[in-house]
Amino acid sequence: MDVLVAGGAGFVGSHLCARLLKDGHRVLCVDNLLTGSERNIRPLLGQENFTFQRQDVIYPFAFDADAVFQLASPASPVGYWEHPFETIRVNTEGTMHLLRESQRCNARFLMASTSEAYGNPLVHPQTEDYWGNVNPTGPRSCYDESKRLGETITMEFHRQYNMDVRIVRIFNTYGPNSQLNDGRMIPNFIMQALSDEPVTVHGDGQQTRSICYVDDLVDGLMRAMFMPGTKGEIFNLGNPEEHTVLEWAGMIIKLCQSSSHILFEEKRVEDPERRRPDISKSQRVLDWRPTIDPETGLQRTIAWFRQEMEQSTSCLSATGHP
Repeated sequence: MDVLVAGGAGFVGSHLCARLLKDGHRVLCVDNLLTGSERNIRPLLGQENFTFQRQDVIYPFAFDADAVFQLASPASPVGYWEHPFETIRVNTEGTMHLLRESQRCNARFLMASTSEAYGNPLVHPQTEDYWGNVNPTGPRSCYDESKRLGETITMEFHRQYNMDVRIVRIFNTYGPNSQLNDGRMIPNFIMQALSDEPVTVHGDGQQTRSICYVDDLVDGLMRAMFMPGTKGEIFNLGNPEEHTVLEWAGMIIKLCQSSSHILFEEKRVEDPERRRPDISKSQRVLDWRPTIDPETGLQRTIAWFRQEMEQSTSCLSATGHP
């Protein structure tokens, strides 16, 4: 198939592009590199079935594809707080443009939404039929609410035009190709632990998080897009194994063999207290469940971060900077 991946140079998008190529698809990776990086797709650039196009999907452009993944958006607090209007526009206008062009070429479509659509949930674990508890004017709303509106637009194309669409709500995901300054829990903890700096925990650390290794997530995205019975459906993708933030911090310090200690800082505004997906629908419809345990996934991720940090240090030394 000819597959377009919007946001394909991002963290998840780059892994998805690699998986699509491995499975024999022809891939058009589209990214404006606002938060994505050519570094993430460098290993793919020489492959015959891979094309990279620097393009902001906020603006309409023509393409021909059999399937379209809409992953284009800043996804970390650092990203969407620095680029709030770009985040709002790419999840709404960008989604609209991609849907219109997908309709023209009769492509199936996947909207990558987020567990942030549930806000600070009053239901635990979160199921796909839960409407959420979201502040529409809060500091996270540029991301939360634009994703929710992107979902609305996607489902209207399904209702009005019978388009072959699906929505995936992605829970906390980690792995190689993350931004080093991502701002989210796992990258922050790893960077701090590898540097033997204090590992900063916001609040008392009793908030819970469930983390999913990126390879497992990509497998879920592939199943949601290509398996029968997914048209018009919404799926949670994430790992339901739930631990406190403090437990994740302790595990990462141990795996990094770090001398770091925990430093408690003020809790972030509207930081969800609990976050855990109910994946029973994905298990039933997609036959999907995470297979990579957190310790294995974290070891792989730490090894990647360590290599990236060493390369950054080498580059600084080579240029004579301290």
